[in-house]
Amino acid sequence: MGRSRRTLPEELLLLALDPATGTTAQPQSLDLGLAGAQLVELALAGRIAPDGDRIAVVMPRPTGDPTLDSALELLRRRGSPVRAVHWIGGPRLGLRQTYLSHLERCGMVHAVEGQMCGVLPTTRYQATETAISREIRARLDSAIRTGVPPDPRTAALAALAHAVGLGKHLYPGNEGRSSRSRLRDLIRHDPMGGLVAHAVMDVQNGVGAQPRRNSGAGGGGRPATAVPMQPQSRSGSMARAVAH
Repeated sequence: MGRSRRTLPEELLLLALDPATGTTAQPQSLDLGLAGAQLVELALAGRIAPDGDRIAVVMPRPTGDPTLDSALELLRRRGSPVRAVHWIGGPRLGLRQTYLSHLERCGMVHAVEGQMCGVLPTTRYQATETAISREIRARLDSAIRTGVPPDPRTAALAALAHAVGLGKHLYPGNEGRSSRSRLRDLIRHDPMGGLVAHAVMDVQNGVGAQPRRNSGAGGGGRPATAVPMQPQSRSGSMARAVAH
């Protein structure tokens, strides 16, 4: 996989970055969304495919992206298709920081060190390539406003953005209500994105015991609300503060 194209996890993270605060919106559900975005990216690369509500490896050849290839290898080691909800709900320690560090190396964000309450060290991330973030946002805006079915990548990004609760971050207030509704409806335009998005919402809602039935537009669960994040050191995950 060439590195000239941004991956879905990278795009989802850039969407979630708040340009004013340098924190990520919906931090807890975003971790689930990044794991789901990896699945969609691997599917777009032809490495995995949906098998009912499960994910099956169809081509174990590496993509060339170390983080995606790590996920692909873990899936391959399972030996049999794994339920999307179980995969996304599994531990993904450090995944967000991995992608933040990658974006920093690529020059798309830069780290800003600070302190919380004058004591606890924090790290916030500011977007430096704002044109990239604007282009990603413009794709969603176009799909929402024109009603033209988006390409699978944009449809999956919209589904994941809805699933992790970014709608109120991207389209706030009463004036953004119709846009949030249309963002939710875009979930139907990509089967893999829809499967993964529903799995993300199911994990947030504690649903995992029964296979999820196929749903139409907008289908079930509510995104989790934002919760306060705990500050961590520079060497660990990004410093966490509430992003509104």
